[in-house]
Amino acid sequence: MATSDPEKHASSPSLPSSPDTISPAISSTHLDENYEVYKTSKDLQADPEEIKRVLRKIDFRIIPILFITYMLQYLDKNSINFASVYGLRAGTHLKGQDYSWLGSIFYFGYLFAQFPAGYFLQRLRIGKVLSLTTIAWGIILITTPACTSFAGIATNRFLLGALEASINPGFVLLMSMWYTSAEQPLRLEIYYCTNGIATMFGGLIGYAVGHITTGLPRWMYVFLIFGSISIAWGVISLIFLPDNISTAKFLTEHERSIAVTRVAANRQGVKNKHFSVYQAKQTVQDPKTWILFVMAVGAQVPNSALTSFASIIVGSFGFDTLGTQYLQIPGGAVQFLALITGGWVCTRWPANIRCPTMIFANSVCILGAGLLVGLPAGNKWGRLVALWLCYFQGLGFSLSLTMVSSNVAGYTKKQLTGAVLFTGYCVGNIIGPQTFIDSEKPGYHSAYIAMLVGYSVKLAAVIVLYIYMWRSNKSRDAEQAARGELSEEEEREAIERGMLDVTEIDNKGFRYTL
Repeated sequence: MATSDPEKHASSPSLPSSPDTISPAISSTHLDENYEVYKTSKDLQADPEEIKRVLRKIDFRIIPILFITYMLQYLDKNSINFASVYGLRAGTHLKGQDYSWLGSIFYFGYLFAQFPAGYFLQRLRIGKVLSLTTIAWGIILITTPACTSFAGIATNRFLLGALEASINPGFVLLMSMWYTSAEQPLRLEIYYCTNGIATMFGGLIGYAVGHITTGLPRWMYVFLIFGSISIAWGVISLIFLPDNISTAKFLTEHERSIAVTRVAANRQGVKNKHFSVYQAKQTVQDPKTWILFVMAVGAQVPNSALTSFASIIVGSFGFDTLGTQYLQIPGGAVQFLALITGGWVCTRWPANIRCPTMIFANSVCILGAGLLVGLPAGNKWGRLVALWLCYFQGLGFSLSLTMVSSNVAGYTKKQLTGAVLFTGYCVGNIIGPQTFIDSEKPGYHSAYIAMLVGYSVKLAAVIVLYIYMWRSNKSRDAEQAARGELSEEEEREAIERGMLDVTEIDNKGFRYTL
């Protein structure tokens, strides 16, 4: 019986005789970088315990690096939030909407570098690209105290955004390179939950900085501390983060064969540095690309309330300066627990649970934003709890990243889809700070309405994406049922097409993970 379970892929037609009928990547010159390892090991019979041991070895090498790097990039880009209550505005002579523009300008830099970053991640050694950019953004951050004007710190923020543009899409690509589709949600949430940890940790650092009474202005210490840590960690990442399975020195030759064979079952290949014009065109034509774009815009319009403006918002509720720091810690805890729990649920029950989890998380955010709009200004604790509820948004957005890592095949198509998604991410984050209108402070009513609208748009996009992928799976199941039971040869062929860089649309053996 055919099924829409993404772990049980149906067959696909035989490989085309002409590369142009499906994808230029069929050419032998455009094979996956790990194809030779796959070819020599596709008949490999490994003991289940040995496979688990290889997975643990991969986890111990890859996940800690992603975990710390992601936490640092979150701290670094939101360092102005922690510095905002310690004299940043006065020290850099900001006026009116200048602070709001600092939040937006970071994402102009992110947007500017998004597609070039995706290209370099595909063409160059991904581990080296990510590590060197970590060092570079640490250098930019540590120079922030030298900025004494809006023009100076705006330039600094633009460069910081441009350098951090490779991290999110790079990590999505790493997930698809090293892990099966079923394994990805929990691993992704393990590093993504550092947003919550960073919120807690950053609040503690901010609280500690608040007790400094000598030396430099207090706002400067935030950038000096975070920047120094990022530089040191970038050097460590440069040494230990591998570029590819086939060249990973921490694995033996036999273990590399096991690792490639595991990931080949995704029907997506591992890594292909050839840029395919065919796949670029298909990316533009694929409805999923633009649904993910709209989803990202809706998700990120409210983001500035939880990042750049979090200290200011908590202060607007009526809490003192130190309170604006430590009262962000519970919000970070909510985000951390939501991410880890959501990742565990989607890994424990991998079939068709990701979109429902996103819908649940987004519904909680709508509740929180609705309370921020509706509760009276005097109810400071109720409004604070409403703000904490909005920290569920991290779960919904992070799972949308697995829509790229698990549901898009063809390496050019995958990196371009990720770039489009993060373009939407940038657009939302550019719009968000501008909804905090200086003349409305401390109420910021327009910002809270924008949060509610953003979450509602995202919820609608998730539902549309779910219906689209569900109907596609059902259509392919029906085609498979008409052909009869899936044979072992057809199963192998679907995997082979993935290693030949065939997209999920062209590989009829592919099923979407819902």
